[in-house]
Amino acid sequence: MTLTVGRDVEWIDSSGDRRGRAAGVRRSWASAQPFEPRRTEENDLAPQVAERRWKVVARGYVRTTVLLDATVAALVALAVLVPLMGVTTGALGGALVGAALFVLMVALFRGYDPDGMGDGPGEFQAVLRGGSMVAVALMTAAFTLDVDISRALVFLGAPALIVASSLARYGHRHHLHHRRTAGEAMMRTIVVGEPEAVEQVVGELSAAPFHGYQVTGVCLPSLDNKPPMIGRPVLGAISDLPQVVVDNAIDVVIVAGHYLSGSALRRLSWALGRTSAQLVVAPDLVEVTGPRLSVRPTAGLSLLEVEIGAPRRRLVAKTVLDRTAATLGLLALSPVIGGAALAVKLTSPGPAFYRQTRVGVDGSTFTIWKLRSMYVDADARRDALLEQNEGQGLLFKMRQDPRVTPVGRVLRRYSIDELPQLFNVVRGEMSLVGPRPPLVAEVEAYPDMVQRRLHVKPGLTGLWQVSGRSDLSWDEAVRLDLRYVDNWSVAMDLMILWKTGRAVFAGSGAY
Repeated sequence: MTLTVGRDVEWIDSSGDRRGRAAGVRRSWASAQPFEPRRTEENDLAPQVAERRWKVVARGYVRTTVLLDATVAALVALAVLVPLMGVTTGALGGALVGAALFVLMVALFRGYDPDGMGDGPGEFQAVLRGGSMVAVALMTAAFTLDVDISRALVFLGAPALIVASSLARYGHRHHLHHRRTAGEAMMRTIVVGEPEAVEQVVGELSAAPFHGYQVTGVCLPSLDNKPPMIGRPVLGAISDLPQVVVDNAIDVVIVAGHYLSGSALRRLSWALGRTSAQLVVAPDLVEVTGPRLSVRPTAGLSLLEVEIGAPRRRLVAKTVLDRTAATLGLLALSPVIGGAALAVKLTSPGPAFYRQTRVGVDGSTFTIWKLRSMYVDADARRDALLEQNEGQGLLFKMRQDPRVTPVGRVLRRYSIDELPQLFNVVRGEMSLVGPRPPLVAEVEAYPDMVQRRLHVKPGLTGLWQVSGRSDLSWDEAVRLDLRYVDNWSVAMDLMILWKTGRAVFAGSGAY
């Protein structure tokens, strides 16, 4: 089966028969001429479906977000100005000016772009930059215009504004994700490519509906291809793609794998220009995301650069974040750790703390500290319980482990037994975020690919913690750890720390 690119695109099989949506159908999307979609009855969605599309919902979502930002900015400004000026016209006027300035700054950093809202870190980065620019604008006005601006607005108001606005947006986004889980506010999506590549992309998107991609169907190189077992219909051959997009009111076209590339992909983008659909290319790179990818225009080419190692500035920032936050955490949580240690000591014989050798970065070993949640003979009793192991791979897990003390069950449910590991973070042996610290015996049994987990420091929490903890299979836990090792960033660490709080309070996957 071959693709002939000329004035028209045709699928030609070995017998010479032309195959499209129907016999003799020819498509001109790969030609230099513009594609003119025909109108059919399929072009129009049912009103109740159209009203729930992201393209429609996004307008109201953006308006609500602007109102949230303005309200938060005004309230923060009033909280700072009223103690200084009282409830006066000046304070109210300052709050309104501050709200308008903040909305303007966030807009300059594309914080209200519908394509970047509801998913990804872009809108939170816009809030951070917009709030920072508000602080810069206030300092500039005070210096150049000789205006008396309280330092509290700059050093207290701006940080409080960034935090409060981020929290408001997070709640707003959380509501959107609930709607998307119910099938609303979605982008109608078609995935294009060879069956194997299509199956992988559709599987990933279907498992995470909160991203907003509702896969309506797929297009394959030919209708003779065996359709993938994904529960989605084959809407046509790739040669039919522009008309399929129009017929099914598609919002996003995702090209999977490497079947369409070069001039064919370029001409497809021209053809889709008249359909208002977005064209997204899923590169054939495994678990490579975010900060590791950048486009480098060179000699008329768009070269996709993949970052090999984390730059030094990111390593320094992670170290500063780890040790600063861990030190503050130890000071703040020392009463909790002390109270838990006393409860362990009083309710079961043995020491309050448990020490164990674990493997750290690049295979080095260190002693990990935890509050003891098991009876002192737990290690000796492990072999007798192997037949009841509910864990997968190299992990030993039991939901009703008889070695766990009553107090230990409470400590484990809310991860209080892990808090002494903050001491390991302060010492530089662990990080706040990273792969789970493995046992020596586990590392000795690692296959070559899993050894990659040791490329970074183990973490007090990680993607495995916020994705189900002990409910995860071994393969899934390894996949998440490898994804983190390959793609970590300070922004990702902050997001994982935020999500860890929810996972801990919910007690999901903890036993």
